[in-house]
Amino acid sequence: MGPSVTSQELKGLRLLVDLYLLRRLPPLEANVGKRLVKSSKLYLRDSGLVHALLGLRTLEDLLAHPVVGRSYEGFVVENLLQVLPEGGEAYFYRTRAGAEVDLVLLLPGGRFWAVEVKRSLDPRPSRGFHEALKDLKPQEAFVIYPGGETFPVGGGSLRRSPWGDDGAALEEVSARPRVSRPGSIRPHCPCW
Repeated sequence: MGPSVTSQELKGLRLLVDLYLLRRLPPLEANVGKRLVKSSKLYLRDSGLVHALLGLRTLEDLLAHPVVGRSYEGFVVENLLQVLPEGGEAYFYRTRAGAEVDLVLLLPGGRFWAVEVKRSLDPRPSRGFHEALKDLKPQEAFVIYPGGETFPVGGGSLRRSPWGDDGAALEEVSARPRVSRPGSIRPHCPCW
């Protein structure tokens, strides 16, 4: 069981959401016959602010800090949601057994995508990600990482990066899990 939050802390969190400083990502309430985590994920929306508050002045400072993975995840999620087509919805998925997807996108037209974010230059989707894909059966599945190459994971081919250079919208790609780098994400912080 997670830590309890007082009513005053909850009001403070709601204020941060209302001020667009904090993003609340709700859980996907899928009917998969499993016990799901029902509390929201929270991200500070500006990774540069996170780094400044922690006193992280250089890339080396950031890479040596335990917040690096969570900060990168928040950075990617925030930037992907900036180009989410109108009518799209964003969630995360996690079961109590450990199946997890960092970002679930429900796109107009009924398209359903799963996105995993890895800070590593040698990104390997976790067993929990593969289990979640079995549960959810998305049309598209991606692993986003900070490297420069786009390549398939577990077979399949890729026509192009899932995000265009202009950042105007999420684009169509082939339907197999792959690792990709977002081409249009512009960092709030020079660290990314």
